[in-house]
Amino acid sequence: MADQPESASSGARPDERDARGRGRGGRGGKARFDSKGRRGGGSAGNRERFSSKRDQVHEQRTAKRRKVIDGTNNGNSFMSIDFSPEEIASEERRPKRKVAVLFGYSGTGYHGLQINHSQKTIEGDLFAAFVKAGAISKANADDPKKSGMVRCARTDKGVHAAGNVLSLKLIIEDDDIVEKINSYLPDQIRVWGIHRTPGSFSAYQGCDSRWYEYLMPSYSLLPPQPQSFLGKQITSSAIEKGVYEEYQSRLDDVKGFWEEVEKNDIKPILDKLEPSVRMHVEKLLLESVDQILEDDPQPSAHAATSTSSAAQVSETEQAQKEAFVEPTASEAELTQQATAATGADADEAMADAPSSSTAAETATTKPAKVLTPVELAVKEVKTAYVAAKRRYRITSTRIEKLQKALGLYIGTHNFHNYTILKSATDPSAKRHIKSFQAEATPIHIGDTEWISIKIHGQSFMMHQIRKMIAMAVMVVRSGAPLDLIPQSYEQRRISIPKAPGLGLMLERPVFAEASKKAVSCGKDPIDFAQYEDNIRQFKDQYIYKRMFEVEEKENSFHLFFNQVDNYRTDYFLWVTAGGLEASRERTNRTGERVPKALETELGDEADGVVEIGT
Repeated sequence: MADQPESASSGARPDERDARGRGRGGRGGKARFDSKGRRGGGSAGNRERFSSKRDQVHEQRTAKRRKVIDGTNNGNSFMSIDFSPEEIASEERRPKRKVAVLFGYSGTGYHGLQINHSQKTIEGDLFAAFVKAGAISKANADDPKKSGMVRCARTDKGVHAAGNVLSLKLIIEDDDIVEKINSYLPDQIRVWGIHRTPGSFSAYQGCDSRWYEYLMPSYSLLPPQPQSFLGKQITSSAIEKGVYEEYQSRLDDVKGFWEEVEKNDIKPILDKLEPSVRMHVEKLLLESVDQILEDDPQPSAHAATSTSSAAQVSETEQAQKEAFVEPTASEAELTQQATAATGADADEAMADAPSSSTAAETATTKPAKVLTPVELAVKEVKTAYVAAKRRYRITSTRIEKLQKALGLYIGTHNFHNYTILKSATDPSAKRHIKSFQAEATPIHIGDTEWISIKIHGQSFMMHQIRKMIAMAVMVVRSGAPLDLIPQSYEQRRISIPKAPGLGLMLERPVFAEASKKAVSCGKDPIDFAQYEDNIRQFKDQYIYKRMFEVEEKENSFHLFFNQVDNYRTDYFLWVTAGGLEASRERTNRTGERVPKALETELGDEADGVVEIGT
């Protein structure tokens, strides 16, 4: 047998390797030789092994994905569209290109932007539309990762976006690909355009900053009702600390508002009631103020003797107590029972409902409830309170106070109190806010006056924007000193609720540097300017209109502040004269009773989607 060359590393011949595959004195693995004894053989075997490894990884991922799918949503998935091997094999293979997809959406009815297996999301509908339009091949339809899908900005459940961007690889040979994709999307999701990008482009990494808009009724800045839990705490604390006049001076422009409502709106309703009915209504008013919030209130003795069944008693008492200053459970239940004008948080209610038509059919099948005189009076007083709030027209002084509070966010600060799962020492809690502006001229829609707030920042953490809005509004509406906001950047942890997601909209991301690079490569800039007319029409019809309609129907902001004002806890007592020392952080939640309508807004739970990735 012809001699074979020695191993370059050990000097050993192949037949002299030890049992462990190493040559004499060798330290490495096996030396490989081709059929002619030359070093470097076995490349075909390597390729086979590498190919097998890729297949193995693919099989493992597929099995893991299938396990998740089978364990949720009855084996169906919003992020995996399966085709048979025959369908995949018969499809013509076409080249993919790296692109930026510019799109907008109304988040009502969706569980946020980020795609997942079990819940309806914006990305889930987009991904399905890409596949149906042929922009993603059937071979890649079972996993969005195969197309390298990356989002610029993730949004919470119910949050809207006039402009957002995805980067991924799509098949864009068809000139009408945008029209094809839109034909498979609901009207509340629109693709504005698809731009070719350099292969290295990432919608997340390439974004320089983001613009948001937050809309809220101006009545959100009304002070807590004097008889509410928080209203009482603010007054008693200010008197105790000797700063009552100082607190009142910061509320001069709304002084006497609630007293006028009681005199002109509530008293006439009570005066026309029969003495026995009025007595029970006033008793319920007093009880609702003094009791601790519960999710499952017990019926009163009077209700037990005035109704025909225990079930009806429970519903009646619950409706009566929910209707006033201190709701005892989700007002969504009251909406179903008494057709009142309030409900659960709009985005949650819409997202959890199968569809508007299904809900309507369910409502029509329920027999109409006959209200007792006490219930009718409760409903009338409740409606009067809400109507009085909607009649409120904000003063320029109050907008200026809000602007001063918002201005304290500008710059680089430690926002650890405005998100979750970040300590004060975490460097990533420091974020830079470029501008925070409340529009001086309110918007009037129907009976309600709205305030528009524009936010521009480099990046935002989970719930950060909604918590910043809530903090500023609570400070202003309570007459608290503005230096509470700078104090919130310090080490001490405090609990800040997050304002309703209904009012939040991602206006647009900014890609200044990425656009320069794209232009230098002969590609279009990543810019929404050319779609401005279509975006404006879309915002008016599918975002602003829905915001206003949902608030009109669900009273999300009324419910939010009503619950905050009457949640018997010291979480939010930092607005009192006692300052941060008077409050405590919401940490131990075991067994904690939180009203359903408020628990989603306390802001301390990770709900799986965020405004902007960290």
